Amino acid sequence: MEQLLPEINREETKKAVEAALEKYRIFKFSVPEEELPKLTQTFSFLPPSQTNQNHSQTESIAIKNADYERTSKQFITKVQRAVNRLSYHERAIIIKRYMEDEDTFDYNVYLDLHMSERKYYRVKGKALLRLAVALRIEVYEEQEEAC
Repeated sequence: MEQLLPEINREETKKAVEAALEKYRIFKFSVPEEELPKLTQTFSFLPPSQTNQNHSQTESIAIKNADYERTSKQFITKVQRAVNRLSYHERAIIIKRYMEDEDTFDYNVYLDLHMSERKYYRVKGKALLRLAVALRIEVYEEQEEAC
């Protein structure tokens, strides 16, 4: 019987989810880099061109900062919604391990949650896979074509 869905590569999917959660943490705690416009005068022998385009450095920087903030807010919201769809234990593991202010280790999390190490890793693996599917970042095994 032919399999309808391709097999998920668990290791690569786990790496993709952990990278997304690290990106979440960076977006959450970073303040947009302030790029201040140059305040010095510049002189040129070339006359200004009339192309109906704004070349104001201040405007370009404001647009770049606004785009960064919009993108980061959208990503943060997307991750938070995906995490909220997980079960209680899965959500607790993901939040404590990846989304809190300070870095922590797996053993700290399963001790805090009063879980056995084995159950912790089983639930964490399931949570990472479900989160990957919710975020649409799962990585599939490459299928060999039958000749």
